[in-house]
Amino acid sequence: MTNYDYLIVGAGLFGAVFAHEAKKAGKSCLVIDKRNHKGGNIFCEEVDGIHVHKYGAHIFHTDNKEVWNYVNSFVEFNRYTNSPVAYHNGKLYNLPFNMNTFYQLWGVTTPTEAKAKIEEQRAEYAHITQPANLEEQALTLCGKDIYERLIKGYTEKQWGRKATELPAFIIRRLPFRFTFDNNYFNDAYQGIPIGGYNALTDALLDGIEVRLNTDFFKEKAELGHVANKILFTGCIDEFFGYRCGHLEYRSLRFEEKRLDIENFQGNAVINYTGTDVPYTRVIEHKHFEYGKQPHTVVTYEYPDSFAPGKEPYYPVNDSKNNSVYEEYRKLARQHAANTLFGGRLAQYTYSDMDDTVASALELFKKENS
Repeated sequence: MTNYDYLIVGAGLFGAVFAHEAKKAGKSCLVIDKRNHKGGNIFCEEVDGIHVHKYGAHIFHTDNKEVWNYVNSFVEFNRYTNSPVAYHNGKLYNLPFNMNTFYQLWGVTTPTEAKAKIEEQRAEYAHITQPANLEEQALTLCGKDIYERLIKGYTEKQWGRKATELPAFIIRRLPFRFTFDNNYFNDAYQGIPIGGYNALTDALLDGIEVRLNTDFFKEKAELGHVANKILFTGCIDEFFGYRCGHLEYRSLRFEEKRLDIENFQGNAVINYTGTDVPYTRVIEHKHFEYGKQPHTVVTYEYPDSFAPGKEPYYPVNDSKNNSVYEEYRKLARQHAANTLFGGRLAQYTYSDMDDTVASALELFKKENS
């Protein structure tokens, strides 16, 4: 006997948006999550008044005004602007690559000088007409200095492979800005929910039944029959029992420290682009919300291999894995009458939060059109 219109597997952003829209349309929902909290990877833990992004830095940004107005209807966002800094061999460089970066690299002060320097460095690799790997691709785009100081080490740590072993398509282009602008995103709208992301998740799931510490696969015999339809936001290969093979991911691990100092690094995010340190970035969470606490919390983010029991973060979207995913997509279409698939894991993609919101809204609209 069914008790709900939808069983939503996963209380992350995709599931929460879909559940909210379903409730608004008069549908009944049960949302489950195997973790002990709502919010998926945007979950924040309060540590002495600081909202700590437990699964890495999340900055909401979009050029989609409809999505921006949608999330702001639940919680007010602040004016945070993402301006990360890169650390390499004792020096700091502004990101994204802009006139501040070029001045720090070469001492150039005008766009003309910067463009000339980039072209001079690219010219050394003009003989590479068909880049065979990421390293060759990057060198033809930006030359030696930017590649070796700001790309090579970070990328190799992130993917766990040498740049010469990574496919060229990972870096299709490198955006250069010939202005003194450290705003990482070009999107018109950007910010952090005031009070942290839990405020957004709680508002989306207000009045909806949520069961935490509930593993869909362990309780599938019961849960598989409680609703007319399932929205599954977990790993699509796991849903189908890995019958087409395992999809590959990269994972992360985090080391968190509470420090009895007011300000540790002066910025929310500093990327460590060299191989002399094992982590890829350090996050100081209070700066996302302009915190004035006398203490601070920092998180060291380490790239990690993926294995059972670890969180899958980044899909390895090479030709082999994409081919496997296509087989799962075919299976998903065969189950479309009673199961929907949505979110980064079910769609085997890396998606920004605004795309996640838009995709969930579109799926619900399609379901009820």
